[in-house]
Amino acid sequence: MTEPARKMRAPSPQANAQSPVGTWKLHSCFMEDVETKEQRAVWGEHPNGWLILTPAGRWIVVQTAEGRTTPQTDEDRSAAFRSMLAYCGKYRIDGQKIVVDVDIAWDESWCGTEQIRFFSIENNRLHIEAAPQRYANLGDKIMRAVLIWQRAE
Repeated sequence: MTEPARKMRAPSPQANAQSPVGTWKLHSCFMEDVETKEQRAVWGEHPNGWLILTPAGRWIVVQTAEGRTTPQTDEDRSAAFRSMLAYCGKYRIDGQKIVVDVDIAWDESWCGTEQIRFFSIENNRLHIEAAPQRYANLGDKIMRAVLIWQRAE
């Protein structure tokens, strides 16, 4: 490989145990009602999900509830929509805060918003807390999401 070709490669993620850059599998998730402080595992005890943070600054996440089945009716498709979350955007890190400028989402109301997440990393687990916000899929209540992701790389 020539020297110019080597320089054109995208940078590889650094092996840094405290960096959120990489691929993460969802381990657990609960939602906390900001008003009542009630905590619910709305995605089930074994939710599904992947989170990818690229070195170039792209955040991609897809989450689904456990136990989903193949939709057969419009009602089933509506239920499937309510039991998922997916969005993508450019992210920036400011201390222990990740800000995602959403450019595509399963819910159009998220497009053009900034999603704020607070994070910490312990033993290859990424702990994320979302800033409180209104969730249309959860009765339009103001909720705070708390997620734990396992490093998959």
